[in-house]
This record gives sequence, C-alpha cells and structure tokens, in this order.
Amino acid sequence: MQTKILSALLVLGLGLISCGSVWSQELPVSSLNTIPADTTETDRLLPKGTLLSEQKPESVQDTTAKDSIRAPRESLTDIVKYSATDYSRFNRRENKLYLYNEAEVNYTDINIKAGQIVVDNTSNTVFAKGIVDSTGAYTQGPVFVQGPNTVEPDSIKYNFKTEKALIYGSRTQQQEFYIRNEVSKRVNDSVVFMKNVRFTTSENEDDPEYYFYARKVKFVPGKKIVTGLVNMFVYDVPIPLGVPFAYFPMEKETSVSGFILPSPGENRERGYFLQNGGYYFAINDYVDLTLQGDYYTNGSYALRGSSSYRKRYKFSGNVNIRFERLLASERGLPDFSETNTYNIQWSHSQDTKSSPNSRFSASVNLGSSNYFRQSTNIDNVASRLTNTLSSSVSYSKTFQTVPDVNLALTARHSQNTQTQQINMTLPSLQVNVGRIYPFAPKSGTKKGIFQNINFNYSGSGENRIQTTDSLFFTPQMFRDAELGVRHSIPITTNFKLFDYLSVSASTNFQESWVFETINQRYDVDEQAIVRDTVGGFDRFNTYNFSTSIGTTLYGQFNFGDDKKIQAIRHTVKPSVSFNYNPAFDQYYETFLAPELDDPNGPLTREVTYSRFQGGFYGAPSNFQSSGISFNVNNTIEAKVRDKDSTALEPKKIDLLSNLAISTNYNFLADSLKLSPVNVRGTIPIIQSKLSVNFNMTLDPYALNNNNRRIDKLNIANGGSLFRLTNASANFGYSFSSKTFGKENDDVEGEDTQTARNGARRDDIFGEDSRQLQNKFNDAEGADEDPQENQELYNYKIPWNLRVNYNVNYGNTQRQNRITSHAINFSGDVELGEKWFVGASSGIDVTTGKFTPTQLRFARDLESFNMTFAWTPFGTFSSWNFFIGIKSNVLSDLKYEQRRTPDQRL
Repeated sequence: MQTKILSALLVLGLGLISCGSVWSQELPVSSLNTIPADTTETDRLLPKGTLLSEQKPESVQDTTAKDSIRAPRESLTDIVKYSATDYSRFNRRENKLYLYNEAEVNYTDINIKAGQIVVDNTSNTVFAKGIVDSTGAYTQGPVFVQGPNTVEPDSIKYNFKTEKALIYGSRTQQQEFYIRNEVSKRVNDSVVFMKNVRFTTSENEDDPEYYFYARKVKFVPGKKIVTGLVNMFVYDVPIPLGVPFAYFPMEKETSVSGFILPSPGENRERGYFLQNGGYYFAINDYVDLTLQGDYYTNGSYALRGSSSYRKRYKFSGNVNIRFERLLASERGLPDFSETNTYNIQWSHSQDTKSSPNSRFSASVNLGSSNYFRQSTNIDNVASRLTNTLSSSVSYSKTFQTVPDVNLALTARHSQNTQTQQINMTLPSLQVNVGRIYPFAPKSGTKKGIFQNINFNYSGSGENRIQTTDSLFFTPQMFRDAELGVRHSIPITTNFKLFDYLSVSASTNFQESWVFETINQRYDVDEQAIVRDTVGGFDRFNTYNFSTSIGTTLYGQFNFGDDKKIQAIRHTVKPSVSFNYNPAFDQYYETFLAPELDDPNGPLTREVTYSRFQGGFYGAPSNFQSSGISFNVNNTIEAKVRDKDSTALEPKKIDLLSNLAISTNYNFLADSLKLSPVNVRGTIPIIQSKLSVNFNMTLDPYALNNNNRRIDKLNIANGGSLFRLTNASANFGYSFSSKTFGKENDDVEGEDTQTARNGARRDDIFGEDSRQLQNKFNDAEGADEDPQENQELYNYKIPWNLRVNYNVNYGNTQRQNRITSHAINFSGDVELGEKWFVGASSGIDVTTGKFTPTQLRFARDLESFNMTFAWTPFGTFSSWNFFIGIKSNVLSDLKYEQRRTPDQRL
C-alpha cells in the first residue's frame, strides 16, 4: 500500500502514546502516609519486595470502631510491587522513597526499570534515571513498558496528581521508525508536546546516515498531529528538503490515505513533466484505490487508476485503467497531432475452496494497439515489444448429476498490435455431458470392444466479432457480429489385441447451426460473381471415422555393472492410424459463368459453391479423404555409475527425449499423396537444466523450374530422398554461481506488471524500475547479520545469467537461407555486498544488429536504494535514475529523473 512522505511524522505520536500513558494510573505514593512520625530509622527501611499498600505500623491501634468522617479516595487500584538490588530506602524527613541499582516497579500493565527511582510524596512526583558505573559510563537507563509500547528515555519526571510528565532524551521504536527527542511534555490524557524530535528508519539508531528533525510537535492521541518546521539531515548535514508546518489526522487503520508526490523530468518532444503524482485511498481492509497522473508542459497528460482487492478464502484481484492524451509539435503547425490511447487490465482469481463446483476467473489486457509503443511512462523495453494483447473472462459450473454436466461461459479477446486486428467472442457457451458406457457391467472392470463403447455430448455456441481499433466498441462492431452453434457426439471404444497392441476406434457426429448463409450467382450486367448474404437459420451435418493401433517396444544394451555406462535403453512407441471423411455433396450447388480467359463469352463454365462457404464454420468438404498416418516416438536413456559412492542404484540420464517422426498418406488424393515428414525432438545437454528443442520438415517431392511442388519424387528427379524445407532449433537456460556449488538456482518468470502487460515473464529484454529496486531484497546473503564485518571486496562473486537462443532455416522454394537467428541474454553480477551490475542484450545474427539492450546498476546505500537503467540505443533509447528510502513508510520520499524514448513516426 502507498504511504506518503510526511506520513512518517504520524509515527512520532505513537511514541508519545507510550510516553504519556505509562503513568496514566495513580502511583502508590499515598500509601507511604501510613508510616507514623515516631517510626525509628530502622523501621523506615522497608524490606525489599514488600507491597507498599500493605505497610502498617504495629504501634498504631484503631481506637474507633466507626469513623463518621468519609475516608479519602484511594489513589491505588491495584497492588504495587517494587525491588532494587542495592537498597530500597524511605527517607522520612524528605518524605521520599529511594530505589537503587536495578530498580523496578510494577503496577497494573506498567513496568518501570531504571538504575535509580525516587518517589517524592511531598510534590507528588516520581523521578527515574540511570546510574554511573565505576568506569564513568551511564548505564541502566529507564525503560518504561505499558502494554505493547516501550520507551527508553534518559530520565523522566511524572506528577501523579496532575498526570503531567516531563520525559528527557526519549528513545522508542514505532513500526519502522526509530524516534529520539530531547523533551516530551504530557499535559493531560489528550495532549502531548515534544521538542527537538529526531526520527529515522536507519537501523543504526545511534549514528544514522539520515534522519528527520522536527523542532516542535503537538500530538492529540487518536485525533491529529501538528508539527513545526521539519528538515532532513544526511550524515548530520541539513539538506534543503523540508516543510514549514504539517497537519495530519490520526487514524488507527494500518492503511492510511494520502498524497503521492510526482517525479519531475524532461521529455524532448513534450517538455518538462511531472509523473506519477496522485492520491492513495485506503478504502477499507479489503480494497484500495490509487489515482495517478502525468502532466507535460506541451499540454499532454495521462490518467491512471488502479485498485487491488482481496477477501481471504474467497477471491482476490486487481484492476488497472490507463489513459493518455499525447500532443506532438505545436497547434497550428502542419505536423501537429493528437493521440488518445488507453489500456485496461483486470485480473481476478477465486479460491478453489470457496466454491468447489463453480469458478470465476478473469485475465483482461485490452486497449489501443499503440499504447505500449507510444506511452511516455513505460520503463521496460519488453512491454514496448508486446505484439499481442489477449483477454479471457470465464465462469464455469459443474452440476453433480449422473452423468455430470459442465457448463462454461467465456468471453475472449485477441488483438494484434501490429495489424490492429481484433478478434472477440462475446460470449461463448460450452456444455459438456459426462461419458456414458451403455454396455459396461454394473461392477468390475470393462473388458472388450463392446463394454468399452462410450459416448458423450458437447455443445458450443459463439458470438464472434472481427473488428479493428478504430471500430472497437462502436455500433458497427456489434452489427458485424456472427453467431453459430455446434453439437457434437463422439462415440469411442478401445481394447487390447494379442495382449500387446492397443486399439482404439471412434466416430464423431456433428451438427452445425448458422444464422447467415451466402448465395452466389453470376451477374451479366456487372460481369462478375455476386455474393448475397442471406439471413436466417440454416444447418448442416457431418461425420467421420478414425482408428489407431499402437504398442511399446523396449531394447536394452548392457555393458556391465563395472562400467561407467552400465546400460542403454531404447524405447520405441510406433502407432498407425486410419481416418475417413466422406464427401458432403448435398450442400453444394452450381451456376454458369463465362470462362476465365473470356469474361464476355457465353456462360459455359460451371461453378460449384456451397452457401456455407465464408460462413461461421465454413463449408463441409465435397471431397472424400482417406488417409493413413504413421508416427514413431523414440526415447534413449542411459544408466551410469553414480559419482556418489554411497548410492545404491545407478543414475538414469536422458540421451534423447521424444524424437518423433510422423507423416501421412492420402489414398484418395489425385496427386502429392504423401505429406512431408515432420521430425521433432529434444536433446538434453545438462540434465534437468538445458535441453535443445529442434524441429524439421522433410519433403519427398521435387520442385519444378517455378519452385512449385510437382507429383514426382525428389529422388526420381535426380535429388536426394528428402528435401529439407524448414528447420528450427531453440533453447533457454538460466544458471548462476549456485549452479556450480552445492545448491541449484532455477530462475523462473515472475508475475510482474511487465508480465501483466503481455510481455515475457523473464528479464531477457530488461527489467523495470520496481524489479531493479527489489534486487537487494532477493540478494544472496540478505538474511546475514548486517552488523558483521564485510570484506573490502567480494572474492566469491554471485552472478546469474539467462540465455535464449533461436535459429530458423527456410528452403520451401529453394531460398536456402537462415530466416531468423538470434541469441539473447540477461545477467547480473553482485560485485560487492551492496553492488549490482547487470545487462540485457542480444545479437540478431541475420542482420548483425543488437537486439533491445539495457544496462543497469543498483547500489544499496544502507537506508536508501539507488538504481540506474540505461537503454543506450535503438527505438526505445532512454534512461532512468532513482534514489529513495527503502522503508515502506517513506517509499514516496525519492528522487527520480528519467529520459523517455523519443516518439518517431
């Protein structure tokens, strides 16, 4: 939650609560009046640990059974206990009680410890202070504890009659603040004055690297705080940062509303600016609201609103709405332009325990296609490289029937930021009925082909919208919407053949409903084919059949238990499948048109079409297709002797993972019956760490002189058995200094704001300012004792590195070239305990240019964080400098200077 700069002064009042409330109950001094005047000096020495309220001289006898004078009100409401190591002495002449060396007084919830405590019954005051030991050091300073509050002043003087107190040299901690002041005066239960107050979040309380100094403070518990001049000191040097006075309402809630100070800067095109200024609303314990804005001197501005909400064991989420109005050049000039961009993000998740049979979730990211490229307040290149925005809002419910019924209602959105094309389904409805086994036995397992026959029902309905940025959420967008409904009933079965072969067979019946069809005809006057859209309900049915058979084969080569490689096992999973799709000619019609080479000639060419072509689901095929598919999956593993001599079993490692080879042969095709062979697999380089994924396409057919496929095998045309038409390889690996030690460090993507913008979850294209500022929170050794002496330099330098590699080869039409080839990396080096240096960059090998590059630097300045991020070149060249206090309560006390990317047409 946001906390405001001057809200730190609120903490001063928390210390005063402790200081003022310690003596809010009357002290037990009145009980000393029970000692008579003729008591001897020996009698005046009270035994240590005796309750003052119980001291009664034995020489005094009560001679009056009933006194007509009303006794004065007792000032004690509980028993008072006291103790001291050296002595506890009452001086009758001075009418004072002296406690010396490790003195302690307990009364109700108040505990007082000090070197010496003096109670003056004449002036109704109590005084506590430390003592000087034999070395001349001041020790055993007072410690006042009441409930959860603790105050450690140099000394205190309290009047138990007037309930006023003077506290000298008070030291206390409230939340993240360490507070020290010279004098505190408690006037009554509702007003406390403080003088020369110093407060800081530095853990080095005695010699902080910075602190705030307030000369006068008035505190009204539970209501308000009023201060005089407040200045900031850095290493005891005042800096010109302060306010002449301040007024703050006191609130007991942990979330406090307040202003968010903006960050100044300058933009080359829009002039000087103030960014990220606004107000934080702590609405309640479940929801908050942050309103921020930017303003530029050329008239551009931006508005942002974000809210987080959470209800434990129910749901949580956040909403982020951003709008920018950007002006370029000056009004009246030819190149002047105005651009309005916006972005809406919404994330909602539901606790699975709150409603097991229903679930609602949302992940929304939509808006202007050019928002992330043109925004002046995006400090991460990865967000600016976002090419796709997508959204999904869904509700699902399961009805506990027999069979069960699942219902899902979903709204989807997909947006290409390059072409500005938007595809939406508003909404889509999916209904699924659980599987039914009509021939299964009432008990026991299902065996055979008939007992395993099962079917289920699934239905879907969609309202599709295709539009662009300019027509988004306009009436025309909704007029162009298309609606379709599809019903599907798949029937499947599976069984074993010869105990080794797994066989499955299935058929699928579909019925599609559409509400628009397209009729075609040839218009003689226009000499063109005219397509007429016809509204109204229409339908078509389709069905198909498929079967597959497969098995698993194992082969093992043993080399002996005394060998380093003891055995190699090869697992082969071959499968063959057959499919048949009939022709649905009943949904096709014909009309006559002239020949293509003679548009003015007679109508002799017969054109076949279907009224469902170009419709919601397209048209069913009017060609039969029957094919057989082959697939072989290979895995090669090795058993090697474990380096650990205590291991009882050898170690298993993968040599080749999921090498799959597949192709298809179409029996009914007129030509090119054999489809290209697809080969894909994974080669492990470092077990469970680094694997190279590859994919290639091998075409058995040759090309003619126009680089078109012909119905002739490539080997029969004088070439090789296959032509390599496409190939690709890629890998991604994250490792660090821990990788080569006893611990492994797997770096995973984080759910940052950059990731919610639609960019990569890792930092391969750079980090945003928030990630950079959090470096020290996740640093290695962050939990070590900060007081330990640190080395002058870090001879064991922690580091991390993330690498992505990708290469693509294209040769479909004899191009024979690398279409894309790039390697990207991102890494950080911890030069010292408080120094980070990092970089994100890469090289596009095909063009010889650098990919988006960022250099970053972070320095831990004890109570401050200092970061610098620089994109030195490219379209989004910029830099950002930040220095601010790490404490959450003063997170808005910062200085940030940035240079935003220049906007280019």
